Amino acid sequence: MKRTAFIASLVVAGAILAGGGFLLGRTTSLGDPSMAAAAPASAASSAERKVLYWHDPMVPGPRFDQPGKSPFMDMQLVPVYADEPGDAGVKVSPALQQNLGIRTATVKRADVSSSFDAVGAVQFDERLNVAVQTRVGGYVERLAVRAPMEQVRKGQTLATVFAPDWLAPQNEWLALKRAGVASDIVAAARERMRAMSIPEGLIRESEVTGTAQARFKLTAPHSGVVAELGVREGAQVAPGMTLFRIAGLEKVWAVAEVPEAQAVRLVRGQKVRAVLQADASQAFDGELKEILPQVSASTRTLQARFEVDNKGGKLAPGMLLRLQVAGESTSRLVAPAEAVIRTGTRAVAIVRNGSGNFEPRELKLGVDLGDQVEVLAGLHEGEVLVTSGQFLIDSEARLKSVLGAMSAAQPASAAAAPGVYRAEGTVERVDPEGLTISHGPVPELQWPAMTMGFGKADPRAFADLKPGDRIRFDFRKGGPMDWELVSAEKTGGTK
Repeated sequence: MKRTAFIASLVVAGAILAGGGFLLGRTTSLGDPSMAAAAPASAASSAERKVLYWHDPMVPGPRFDQPGKSPFMDMQLVPVYADEPGDAGVKVSPALQQNLGIRTATVKRADVSSSFDAVGAVQFDERLNVAVQTRVGGYVERLAVRAPMEQVRKGQTLATVFAPDWLAPQNEWLALKRAGVASDIVAAARERMRAMSIPEGLIRESEVTGTAQARFKLTAPHSGVVAELGVREGAQVAPGMTLFRIAGLEKVWAVAEVPEAQAVRLVRGQKVRAVLQADASQAFDGELKEILPQVSASTRTLQARFEVDNKGGKLAPGMLLRLQVAGESTSRLVAPAEAVIRTGTRAVAIVRNGSGNFEPRELKLGVDLGDQVEVLAGLHEGEVLVTSGQFLIDSEARLKSVLGAMSAAQPASAAAAPGVYRAEGTVERVDPEGLTISHGPVPELQWPAMTMGFGKADPRAFADLKPGDRIRFDFRKGGPMDWELVSAEKTGGTK
């Protein structure tokens, strides 16, 4: 009996201790709220994180608005959260940059001259060509110049021609003079000889000797070379027949093939310095006289005709001249040509931003300057470009989805780059410093539809836009107008 009572007492005491422990634990839990709320708070924090988009880590370019299975790999899409740390661009450690041989250069302004070099071939100046003809029928009794391209000087005898048709009018004139007829009849006979193109010197010789003269000499009207020889000794000639064609050498033409891109900078009257290709010590002064209005379909070049001084007679047709065309010098924003990645439809450069990361930048290029290229939009003076190894950085950027927004295959629902917002609207006004746009709501900034001004990084940017154009544009915070345009494209239609 006593044993049974003792066991019952132990059971009651155990129950009391168990209840007390439960109450104590509950009280302790209630007394420390941080412990009680630890797990739910963690879950709430995870639930409140804003998801920017979902992507496949193995194919990071495409972005999706909803979770699900990747269409590329056998795996689920991974979310990318707004609060995840990270800077724009691709971060490459200094050691890796050195190992990859990455080199950089600075965008700068330079005084660029529009002068350029071209190679021209020497030709005769067609304006100095003279034809030597006979105005009477006859025969070539003696030919003084017997081969083409012989040099002649002004007044030099070229050929002796016998003209029997000139004997009759001369004999008639001499007979009238001897007969002592009226002076007006003699004068009329003399005028008839002039009308038959009998040289005045030949008429005087007939008057002195008293006999008719039918032999006369053809002389060179000016110095040059015989470019064309159209007669041989003993040959019969007819009135109007060209016996010689003499080309002057005081000035010559240098005809150069100029590419279309450079031909637009040519202006008549531009001075040129011509250097002999075979001997650089011999230089000549020249001037642009004509740009022939015809483009070669095979080479896409125009012919430019330069007049070159050749008083010394050292230049001959067929020689090659290196033409140094002078042009005005202007200040332009230039970048190394090797830093530009050309895809055929656009030009991209890899820029190192202020945080040391690398990011792609789409460019609008101007004139090709050889080792450098003019940049019209997309870069600012002082920015640093990658000139070697940019393709490795571009590949890394694609792995981190930085270039995803620039890919033409990216879906329209893809998110914009950090700090860049997109909207659509109508251009109301275009100024050198910016554009006034009436745009729709911008949910990311909680903006309603309104009309406001956006600055431009370069006054020459967006030159193709005009008031009334419907556009889709990207913009960011910054610039003298607080908000600055990054890109703009027409969507069709006007207001």
